[in-house]
Amino acid sequence: MKVETSPPRITVLGIGADGWPGVPERLRGLVLDAPVVLGGRRHLEMLPPRPGQHRQVWPSPLSEGLPPLLESLAGREVVALASGDPMVSGIGTTLVGLLGTDTVRVEPAVSSVALARARMGWSAERSAVLTLVGRDPHLLMREVAPGRRVLVLSSGPGTPGTVAALLVGAGYGASRMTVLGDLGSASESRLEGTADDWVGTPAEEVPRLHVLALELAGPAGYGLVTGLPDEAFEHDGQLTKRDLRACALARLAPSPGEHLWDVGAGAGSVGIEWMRAHPSCTATAVEADTVRAGRIGRNAHRLGVPGLRVVTGRAPDALDGLAAPDAVFVGGGATRPGVLDTCLDALGPGGRIVVHGVTMETEQLLAQAYREHGGELTRVAVETTAPIGTFTGWTPARTVTQWCLTTSDR
Repeated sequence: MKVETSPPRITVLGIGADGWPGVPERLRGLVLDAPVVLGGRRHLEMLPPRPGQHRQVWPSPLSEGLPPLLESLAGREVVALASGDPMVSGIGTTLVGLLGTDTVRVEPAVSSVALARARMGWSAERSAVLTLVGRDPHLLMREVAPGRRVLVLSSGPGTPGTVAALLVGAGYGASRMTVLGDLGSASESRLEGTADDWVGTPAEEVPRLHVLALELAGPAGYGLVTGLPDEAFEHDGQLTKRDLRACALARLAPSPGEHLWDVGAGAGSVGIEWMRAHPSCTATAVEADTVRAGRIGRNAHRLGVPGLRVVTGRAPDALDGLAAPDAVFVGGGATRPGVLDTCLDALGPGGRIVVHGVTMETEQLLAQAYREHGGELTRVAVETTAPIGTFTGWTPARTVTQWCLTTSDR
């Protein structure tokens, strides 16, 4: 939601863990002279008294309360207080998104990420940053790989125990976990141990403000290239198999920020791998079977993309009202009246669609779609080795007909 009318002029000031004494002199006057100061309770309480100044705690929930608050401050000069760098998972990003850079000016302090890297001796190029502030901790599972270094922005003192349990469950109990508390303050602390050690640690023993540094140690991961092993997914046989999945995703071509419809999702493998391609990729899995829909959710959490939306319903009706897709995969149900037309109509210029079929009826439908719309029609046959007595032979899987189209081809 955008705030359009008479927005306030806002300076977002980052404050380090050393609090008000660490604010540069040139910025102290800006804060004290402002008619309105917004911030968290902790930030507002650290300010010296200022008669006549209006100080207000951020509304909760922020997403609902912030736009009307900003509208009530129309035309006024406002200072908003934040922790560290307000553009690192902070209020600065939110305010710029609502009001734009012409209205919002950001004065950052040294971020907790920069301080954590300095304390660990890690370069920016060789470490990743993941925020779990207000997010599902299963996002970490996308980052898990041996030797990887990850800085986690924690949502609170319970985060290390939660992360440790996830790592142990994935066979990464030997990973080093370092809790860097109150970075940049006089009470800065450092607690170290393995994930095995951290499991069950009471939250009371963890600083409320901290960054979690992970040095991951465990078995080889699945990687981020498409075509995960079939055994990576819980399924009942309704699964787009590995080689066909890689073939489909190569044509769906996930790009940052794009959205996919995975129609007739089965185990959700295509939507999950689409989202694993980049953290900003999103997907909606549409599955008529309630048991399979639940299974999709479990697969998504285990493979690090808990944000996958699962819609239980049958296409085309279940597609009504969904966010517009940049790409569509139809793994099942293509012959149902209206499914293919609804998917094609939903795509804008440059959109991609890939449809798989194993029956003669679906093959005929896809041949007709090829004649009408163009694109690419392919038959894919995969054979794997299997024992034949004391020898080894080839076992063929069902041949799949694949139709793909980029909307500019039409």
